[in-house]
Amino acid sequence: MNLNVASSPAEETYTWPADSHPQEGVPRGTVTQHEFADSQVFEGTRRRYSLYVPAQYDLAQPAALMVFQDGHAFEGTSGDFRLPTVFDNLIASGDMPVTIAVMVDPGHRGELLPKRGWSPRPSNRSFEYDTVSEDYSKFLLNELLPVVRQQYNITDNPDLRAICGNSSGGICAFTVAWYRPDSFRKVLSHIGSFVDIRGGHDLVPMIRKTDRKPIRVFLQDGSGDLDNQFGNWPLANQQMASALAFKEYDYKFVYGEGGHNGKHGGSIFPDSLRWLWRGWKDLTP
Repeated sequence: MNLNVASSPAEETYTWPADSHPQEGVPRGTVTQHEFADSQVFEGTRRRYSLYVPAQYDLAQPAALMVFQDGHAFEGTSGDFRLPTVFDNLIASGDMPVTIAVMVDPGHRGELLPKRGWSPRPSNRSFEYDTVSEDYSKFLLNELLPVVRQQYNITDNPDLRAICGNSSGGICAFTVAWYRPDSFRKVLSHIGSFVDIRGGHDLVPMIRKTDRKPIRVFLQDGSGDLDNQFGNWPLANQQMASALAFKEYDYKFVYGEGGHNGKHGGSIFPDSLRWLWRGWKDLTP
């Protein structure tokens, strides 16, 4: 069976491509910091999120949307993903639409530290991200995004709305689109945790037994990913790819040799976005 697999080099050779570096003459978007503490879906939690708004954004024209889980891992111009720089370059080249990025951290119970990151690890992360249910999509669609839309004009077209994450954030991204394809139809999952943590292993038979949904899925993983009591991440991602192939989804699986980190995903991030957003010019905002 053709799993639509693209190979990639070993982890030590992963480098950032040109589109992950600032380019002369490219307009630069802005990143602003925010907090959210009014969730009814995840009561008692607080979280930080940041917004990337491209220089080309025009209030009169609805912008595309892309939501990122573990947003602190994406918001910087250094690190693995360098979202602001990559978005600047791809929007300027026309490889993706004018897109507002919502980079949201998982919920935390108790006071937030001054700096976003993994220390301490947000206490509600696994419950929010790994649970296979509609709850996280309800949080996004009914609580967080309405706050963002008070200030920014964001499209209602689900084909112009994408969602991304790493590890538990990767399965979370898929789950949102799975349950709400009326709101998100593009998924980018890096090292996704499609294993037996909170029912993630059930997604494979769900995909195989359910009528195909109108979503586009990009999966990335590596042969050096995790293998523990919850399952084997490389095998789980291959099973996901096989199920998507069986149901004839619009998907791509890039399988490398990396571990449970963002090195491989970051090295292909611009090309992943190009694939995910291909054909966007034919869509109505």
